[in-house]
Amino acid sequence: MSVHDHHDHDHHSHAPTVSHHNERKVLLSFVLIFAFMIVEVVGGLMSGSLALLADAGHMLTDAAALALAYAAFRFGRRAADSRRTFGYLRFEVVAGFVNALTLFGIVVWILWEAWRRFHQPHPVLAGPMFGVAVAGLLVNLWVLWILTRGDSDHVNVRGAVLHVMGDLLGSVGAVLAAVVIWTTGWTPIDPILSVVVSLLILRSAWVLLKTSLHILLEGAPAHAAPEQIAAYLMDTVTGVAEVRHVHVWQITSGRALATLHVRLVEDDDARIVSRAVEHAVKGRFSIEHVTVAIDWNDDAPHPDCSLAQPGAMPSPPAHAHGHRPEHRHDHDHDHGHGAAHGHGAH
Repeated sequence: MSVHDHHDHDHHSHAPTVSHHNERKVLLSFVLIFAFMIVEVVGGLMSGSLALLADAGHMLTDAAALALAYAAFRFGRRAADSRRTFGYLRFEVVAGFVNALTLFGIVVWILWEAWRRFHQPHPVLAGPMFGVAVAGLLVNLWVLWILTRGDSDHVNVRGAVLHVMGDLLGSVGAVLAAVVIWTTGWTPIDPILSVVVSLLILRSAWVLLKTSLHILLEGAPAHAAPEQIAAYLMDTVTGVAEVRHVHVWQITSGRALATLHVRLVEDDDARIVSRAVEHAVKGRFSIEHVTVAIDWNDDAPHPDCSLAQPGAMPSPPAHAHGHRPEHRHDHDHDHGHGAAHGHGAH
């Protein structure tokens, strides 16, 4: 039985409003990147520079990533319904995951192009190449400035930023390659710099892939492991005899939820203790929505959790506080930024 009867669920939505500022800046960035991609293709064909054409291909993936990010924000604004009680918030995590995969694709493509250039060098008009590369560098700096203004913590926005940073490094490499070719005529500098850029992109792609995949696999935030929550409640909340079945997960970037079972020293204190548990978890672990279920002190057996880790033990009753809880100020449960009850208590 979940002690949740003191909340009014009739008029609130668990899906937060997606930032319109994020949506606008991603759309503007897409327009700038896509427009200059066309310029870079023309410049690469005119100058004979494979470096510019490669960078144009990189910008094409950037434009696709930004378009996907924009679509994620548009979907994320849709309200929750009876079939999708979290709304479409997880869509932006999927977009971040796809962005990470495309970054890996970029790395493979750059390495392949570098291999081809080592074996099939082509003459390059360094002057036009330098001009287009500098213009591309300025456009990427502009887009990066736009994306990093204000809120940039979303997996979705971070994915777009990583794409643009990768393209920014590609533009720097193209500028350096143009200068070297212009002054020395040594064309192998182009594929060498391309390999360096690909290694930098690879590191960023790995970080983004791990973050987005962790969220998609219902992973707990690093600061809120279930055993940490159980130990904290046993040590700090008066009236708790045992904490079991703690599950913590993220619905999207920075939005954590939790469910847990507690057994009380005295069943009569259920309302007070359950609220104290809820406020403790929210305050200490920055979890927006906490669902507390009571395991009553009766003779009915408490079923084991099918999702429990093998060999995991509940928090030991020996640490329970043997006295009744002090009456605390009853705060209203704030759902202004909460998410839906996705994982019911066991």
